[in-house]
Amino acid sequence: MPKTPPAPSPFWAPHVHADRRPLLLARNRIIAALRSWFAARDFIEVETGALQISPGNEMHLHAFATALDAPDGSSSPLYLRTSPEFACKKLLAAGERRIVEFAKVFRNRERGALHHPEFTLVEWYRVGAPYETLMADCAAILAQAADAAGARRFSFRGVSADPFAAPERLTVAEAFMRFAEIDLLATLPRGEPDRDLFARAARATGIAVGEGDSWGDIFSRVLVERVEGRLGIGRPTLLDQYPAVQAALAKPAGDPRVAERFELYVCGMEVANGFAELTDTVEQRRRLEREMTEKERIYGERYPLDEDFLAALAVMPPACGIALGLDRLVMLATGAARIDEVLWAPLASS
Repeated sequence: MPKTPPAPSPFWAPHVHADRRPLLLARNRIIAALRSWFAARDFIEVETGALQISPGNEMHLHAFATALDAPDGSSSPLYLRTSPEFACKKLLAAGERRIVEFAKVFRNRERGALHHPEFTLVEWYRVGAPYETLMADCAAILAQAADAAGARRFSFRGVSADPFAAPERLTVAEAFMRFAEIDLLATLPRGEPDRDLFARAARATGIAVGEGDSWGDIFSRVLVERVEGRLGIGRPTLLDQYPAVQAALAKPAGDPRVAERFELYVCGMEVANGFAELTDTVEQRRRLEREMTEKERIYGERYPLDEDFLAALAVMPPACGIALGLDRLVMLATGAARIDEVLWAPLASS
């Protein structure tokens, strides 16, 4: 009878910690280097609350729910944030112009090599700057992290990239055509998704499409199966101009079918998500309600809108913002295979 393999030792076992410690010290050096980089550019480091009325309104993000019990016995639902975005934008409305937060955030239903229920986002905002400025920030931050970790190359799952090389800039439509031979924009006539056209195009290239799959489901499947793993190989990739229907918080681009949103990929791994901020309150409400309607259809739940955020959006100046996964950046700089390896105290497995 085959023997059951022994359970892995906990992170606090001395021999395990000894192996992990060099990665954790590199993490500390990277954080210190990034803090110095932001401070040198007049960013104010802020701390916003982890407890929020709304955890965020993207359909595929799942929050941890809790409740605030008042002295009178009443109870109000609250959530652990999936991002500090809403609170940071309120600070922009208040008058801050350059802010950064090293934010602990929480996402349910996520655990794996690249996912941990609690992780750290470095999120920063620039008032009055085009979103291309964030792309330059990303290139500089990759180099800062590499220098802090003493790394000349970033690596993950057998592929590598030069963190000092100028990133390639590629639109999502170009990537879909190059790697999947799908004309993505043709599936968005007048900006509205044509699900059936997309399904036929995806099936023609060997992508499995279920009868209940939405346009967004097909988009995600093509992105994951054909595109993501081929980005950021040799040098970083900036995947730019996401479809507007995949950018609920971003400003439309010149072509209304796409938005001023990009993601940073290194070694096939998504590291950051940035965009020019949408400041139209009416349009923002419409988009968030659409996201929650889809979430309810798919998952049977929805989160409330943050009315305070929507009110602040009406006075928020034009800005751009980005969230970068600190733990993933440390993984790349140290060659770690799993996110748990670069967390000082990962959640114990049940």
